[in-house]
Amino acid sequence: MPFMNQFSQDHLDVLKEVGNIGAGHAATSLSKLLDRKIDMNIPDVRLVSFNEMMDIAGGAEQVLVSVFLRLEGDVSGSMFFVLPPEQANRMAFQMTGDEKINFSSPPYSEMGVSAINELGNILSGSYLSALSDFTNLSIQPSVPSVSIDMIGAVLSFGLLELSQVSDHAIVIDTCIKDNSINSGEVRGHFFLLPDPGSFPIIFKALGVQDHE
Repeated sequence: MPFMNQFSQDHLDVLKEVGNIGAGHAATSLSKLLDRKIDMNIPDVRLVSFNEMMDIAGGAEQVLVSVFLRLEGDVSGSMFFVLPPEQANRMAFQMTGDEKINFSSPPYSEMGVSAINELGNILSGSYLSALSDFTNLSIQPSVPSVSIDMIGAVLSFGLLELSQVSDHAIVIDTCIKDNSINSGEVRGHFFLLPDPGSFPIIFKALGVQDHE
């Protein structure tokens, strides 16, 4: 039976626990960077089909701000952190104090792009560090890159190889709150797309057994 067909709630519970530990690390890093208290949590982790993933993002033609990186080491894959433009505006303002940053239309602020890139770097690094600690696997992120484009075009690279053996991905919801600024929560999503063969390695290392 293909591994993805054996995916259970136990797998998702483990990933959510790892995610919340990573969110704690990321909140600490952001708090130090911004010199004020930042809270983060992972409200949900779920396995979805590629079509559902597109729906979560607002449809294939929805323009989003995304941070992309590759996973390298004992496991490989693609990871995306995506934000709607208005959420990216809010986060960039929290990080820079510049109210003029706007991702709704080009040209895009270099400072804003740099801020979102750093955010993606901190979040992905914290999550992958927590996953590495849990699994004792070596997992390193590549240098992140920011793109502002239709989500269908953004995700096509990560889906190309995975779609040959699976039609699912892991979605990790993320909420970020700056308690010193009355701007509400910033809500984004991680899309985790391990390459073929990496799912069993991750969950074997986590001690979660496959279901026959």
